[in-house]
Amino acid sequence: MAGEVSEAVQKCCNLLKNAPGDNEKFAALFMVTKICKGKHATPAAKVAIFEAIGFDFLRRLLTTDNVPVDCPPSIYRSLALNILTVFCSEEQLAIKKEMLDLIPVFLNIVKSADSENDDNLMSIGEAYNCLKGIALYGPGQKTLTDSGAIDILSQIYSSASFQSDEALNIMGLLVAKKGAHSWDPKDPKAFHALVNKIALDFETDQDKRKFELAESLNAIIFNCPRKIVAESAASETWPQSIYKGLTDILQSKVGPAQRNPALILTSSMLDLLGVEWIFNDEVKSKQIFLLLIQLAAIEVRMQLDGKSLKGTQANQQLIIACYVILELSLNFIAQDTVDIDQKERQTMYSALKGAFTAVINLLLGITQNKAKPTGEDKLFVCATVRVLAAWLAQETTAMRDQVYKLLPFMLEMAFDSFHTFKARRIAEKAGQSVENEPLGQVDLLRILLPALCHLAVEDESRAIILKTGGDAILVEALEFYWTIVNYKRPPVPRAERLKALSQPKPELTPEILEDMKDARLAMVSICNVLMNLTVLEAKYVENSPLFNNLLKFTFENLPELKDIPENLVLHGNLSVLGLLLLKQLSNKVKKNDFSICRFVQATIRFLWDAYIIDESNDPNELVVAMSYKEHWLEIMELWFLGMQTLAGIISQIPWISDFIIESGWAEGIIQLLKKVKIGTLPANVKSAFEDFLCHLVDANESVVEVLKKAEALRVCRNHRLMELGKKLFGD
Repeated sequence: MAGEVSEAVQKCCNLLKNAPGDNEKFAALFMVTKICKGKHATPAAKVAIFEAIGFDFLRRLLTTDNVPVDCPPSIYRSLALNILTVFCSEEQLAIKKEMLDLIPVFLNIVKSADSENDDNLMSIGEAYNCLKGIALYGPGQKTLTDSGAIDILSQIYSSASFQSDEALNIMGLLVAKKGAHSWDPKDPKAFHALVNKIALDFETDQDKRKFELAESLNAIIFNCPRKIVAESAASETWPQSIYKGLTDILQSKVGPAQRNPALILTSSMLDLLGVEWIFNDEVKSKQIFLLLIQLAAIEVRMQLDGKSLKGTQANQQLIIACYVILELSLNFIAQDTVDIDQKERQTMYSALKGAFTAVINLLLGITQNKAKPTGEDKLFVCATVRVLAAWLAQETTAMRDQVYKLLPFMLEMAFDSFHTFKARRIAEKAGQSVENEPLGQVDLLRILLPALCHLAVEDESRAIILKTGGDAILVEALEFYWTIVNYKRPPVPRAERLKALSQPKPELTPEILEDMKDARLAMVSICNVLMNLTVLEAKYVENSPLFNNLLKFTFENLPELKDIPENLVLHGNLSVLGLLLLKQLSNKVKKNDFSICRFVQATIRFLWDAYIIDESNDPNELVVAMSYKEHWLEIMELWFLGMQTLAGIISQIPWISDFIIESGWAEGIIQLLKKVKIGTLPANVKSAFEDFLCHLVDANESVVEVLKKAEALRVCRNHRLMELGKKLFGD
């Protein structure tokens, strides 16, 4: 220690230690302030001086009012703060218990900023410096947060008192550390009041402070209690103020130092409020939306072009922000709600292609490196795979060879991520403590599914999916998501069962309902991929025990699916997946397996309910049932494929026809068509019904009588069902 401490510092320390009283010590402090700010101020020197002064003495100086006549207390306080500021710049001193114990004192000083006393101003600046030093380190952040610093600093900023931007900067550090728990999770009033104020300053300020405010706003918005803030933001002024402030920056000629904080804040806003937030501006929305895609795409290309993973480290926060902008924008464009003309599309496509060429090249470079990414780098690679998945879900032709080369790596990342996510969910459900593994927060496989629907149609990528064991993981994922969709309430303890019987069942929480909704969508995508594999890899599927188990899964679980509107699309997908598998594996089905009967009944329900007579407008017109109408784009192809596949199954497994006849559906079809006005039956629906009934007649003669009784002759004549007519009535 002596070697690192200069003679001048040692002399000063001896003076302090040997001072007979407070007055002598106080005099020696003026020498300390000089030494602490000069060339002698090594970390070791600061520690030595800190120990020589003693903490109690500094605390007394800070808080005492007992001072000589004609000497204002602020002199003592100012000197103590001056020295403490120097100590707070050294980590080992900033996190000492004695220093952390002074936090309430520092907070009280900065709170006094609006009192009319100029003597205070110097002290306030020094107190902020102390708080800033302490806020840089974990223990300091924790103590500050526990002392209510976020609320205090928030009030200071809202009242716009002296140096309130310092309050905002420290608050940004604390909020970034504590996350959404910084705010009241039930009442967002305090959050909105603060952000309304900062956002207004951000909108109206036109100097460099605008860009500093962008960083503080980002810390606060990125770490807010998302659900309650997003739901209540519509009636606040800050979304519009931030929009105006950001469009000012993004439409101006600014350098990276100004543009980067704006892009990062934009990504947090889009992530919180959705792309719809941009479209609140009637006049310029589309122009801003396209500009944003352009800027994010160019930034990604510039940051990744020709770089290794190591070369991205300095700017990963900015790159991930641009990924978020691109992913959300691509998903928004896919909904087809924004009218983009051909020229605009072309410009956008070429910017996106440039960005994703750079993304693919970066990932290809990572796959060639033997050392696997870890820590922050691994999260960055996950984010890179995620944004690429959003692009591949929309873009099905570009750079195919590179995509095939990359696919095994993407699948490996997605499978790892899924297993971590699943393990976390299971542990949470069992009430066990969960390791905070960042990879377990997002299921990358879930995000990759829409792209896999396209990739499963292409020969090369389908072969890769099977080679990497993707079929087994997809079936595992289907079963996992089923446990969320088919939510079972936790069992009631025996002692409370009687009481529970007399009370209504508690409502499902919004969180559980949201999870169920997302799990349904995931299952629909998985069904899509598995259907493609079933149809396009027939030989593989026939010999695969996995697909045989998948068939059993649909037999057992489809009848369990609750008959509610939210489940309709999933019902259709599981029905048709089961039918395709049943057709492929018909030789493995046992006649006395009762689960098939229930499965066929559940499938018939989906097919039977799709078409009805329009009783309200025209009692002679066949229309898609109201409940099917809003999803018809998603289920129309499924319905026709289901009708065709069921007809094929009847030929292969004739005894299934007994279940169909018992259900009353065959005569139901005739009854339905009997009411339809001649010449109005759509050709594709006519041929689907006729083909199905013909196969039924071929498989089971007993249906002939049933159909004749239901007036099949009239139906065959009215709608020219020639093939069915021949089978029922001869030529």
